[in-house]
Amino acid sequence: MVEVKSLFKKYNNKTVVEDVSIEITKGKITSFIGPNGAGKSTVLSMISRLITKDSGEVLIDGKDMGKFNSNELAKKIAILKQANHINIRLTIRELVAFGRFPYSQGKLTKEDWKYVDEAIEYMELASMQDKFLDQLSGGQQQRAFIAMVIAQNTEYVLLDEPLNNLDMKHSVQIMKVLRRLADELGKTVIIVIHDINFASCYSDYIVALKDGKVIQNGPTEQVINSNVLKEIYDMDIEIQNINDNKICVYFT
Repeated sequence: MVEVKSLFKKYNNKTVVEDVSIEITKGKITSFIGPNGAGKSTVLSMISRLITKDSGEVLIDGKDMGKFNSNELAKKIAILKQANHINIRLTIRELVAFGRFPYSQGKLTKEDWKYVDEAIEYMELASMQDKFLDQLSGGQQQRAFIAMVIAQNTEYVLLDEPLNNLDMKHSVQIMKVLRRLADELGKTVIIVIHDINFASCYSDYIVALKDGKVIQNGPTEQVINSNVLKEIYDMDIEIQNINDNKICVYFT
């Protein structure tokens, strides 16, 4: 479990995260939603220790995050930021192999390559694994980066806007993969996401933020309701039940 207690962060005397306290359930998908500037990505980055917190605590399975050394933490948490810039030309297979660095320090063993192969198969990239990243579509590139995260074989998988710049087809593919990571591999998936409908369909839990504060936090069916969403987005919301407890959210 990830426990976040009274997290604060300021930039240039402006508070961007204020007294955020949440618990992330293991083996489930938790989505952070909210408007731009809500503090979603900042909270995610502090959980992963990409940026420092001003105050508060982050506990990973009961241990203070600050007490992990970098290599230990990389075996516990994998994070994929929304902007992934690589200055060298890599194939999919070479990229995915980077996920094994916390274990191999660059000297991959037979076991490391096994994890690489499994991740490539899981993301259905085997037929194109020798293609260079710059030869791929946006959706294929995102699948390759997620394969790298899978090869890292961490309990916790954090993704910052994984659907950014993807079309509907590729967005659905990515969300189905994340659902499988939780259901089949027992991963704890934490994502920042803007699309409320994707969040409602694929998440077990929702953390709704606005102005750096948690407005609502709980099971998806508890958070995705018109009153909560109106408070977050300052817009009238219509929610329509479709089937199998799935809903469609309309901004009116």
